Amino acid sequence: MTLRAVARPALPPAFRRNGPGLALAVLGVAVAWTVHAAVPAVPRLTAAVALGIAAAHLPRLRDLVRGAARPGLSLAGRRLMRVGIVLLGCKLSLHDVLGLGWATVAMVLAVVGATFAGTLWLGRRLGLPGDQPLLVAAGYAICGASAIGAVSEAAGSDEEDAATSVALVTLCGTLAIAVLPLLHQPLGLDATGFGRWVGAGVHDVGQVVATAQTGGPVALREAVLVKLMRVVLLAPLVAGVGIALRNRRRTVRTLKRPPVVPLFVAGFLAVVVARSVLTVPDGLLEGAQQAQELLLAAALFGLGSAVNLPALARTGGRVAALGLAAWVVVAGVSYAGVLLTT
Repeated sequence: MTLRAVARPALPPAFRRNGPGLALAVLGVAVAWTVHAAVPAVPRLTAAVALGIAAAHLPRLRDLVRGAARPGLSLAGRRLMRVGIVLLGCKLSLHDVLGLGWATVAMVLAVVGATFAGTLWLGRRLGLPGDQPLLVAAGYAICGASAIGAVSEAAGSDEEDAATSVALVTLCGTLAIAVLPLLHQPLGLDATGFGRWVGAGVHDVGQVVATAQTGGPVALREAVLVKLMRVVLLAPLVAGVGIALRNRRRTVRTLKRPPVVPLFVAGFLAVVVARSVLTVPDGLLEGAQQAQELLLAAALFGLGSAVNLPALARTGGRVAALGLAAWVVVAGVSYAGVLLTT
């Protein structure tokens, strides 16, 4: 009697293609969580970006990151970013944001508008390549790496442009954690003013929390509310980018015109509305927040792994100049706004 070998079921092509990169992203998230547990001052998302950059340049990992793991890492940087941004809406309640008052709303609009327009203009004047001026402007004006991911999706930006922009915004936002608390007393700000200044001027939500908590619970609450008001503006910004690109590509039939409002932005808005009008159990909100951080950490690890430091160094002077100038703009305009509204 002849025994026939039992054939093992073949793995789906998508799994074979993306599995190594997604597994590496999961490992990166686990290490980022460990780093945050050991050094709480380092936000998880910041650690994820840094680990992705390191993985792309370590001798033993570099070939894997640029070879077999590249499709999965790119998938993490795109698809997981979209889902994470949708879940970001769970942090937002329009009632809390509007409770700050219309003067503060106007201040935030002015800060976002001045930061975005000024950074975009300067980036183009400095001759930064591709969509880097647009992406850096979005990151500084709204919410750091999450805004860069959203705008790059709407614009169809090159992965390297997105990764370089994330690296710059993450670096400057991390520096703010150390610098802004030193200016709390010299600038004559009380807890409310300091919190609103941090919320209006620091990029990533985690960086806002890390910076504002040095001023006490009142500062932390005000900072988070102002910051979330900036996050609300992510949807109209991405929609505006979509409209601009549609107009720019109207006469080019060979290029796909992007939607006015990408699906993940519509999902983000739907979650914000649901969070505002429905009573959501605290356990569900906490679970959604944990899932959002995990997804964004994996996405940012994927984006960080696309950073090419030698290429970044070739434009390092211009990138550094843009980062410093944009930092001065957002800090200065937000400080003036706080003085006028508190």
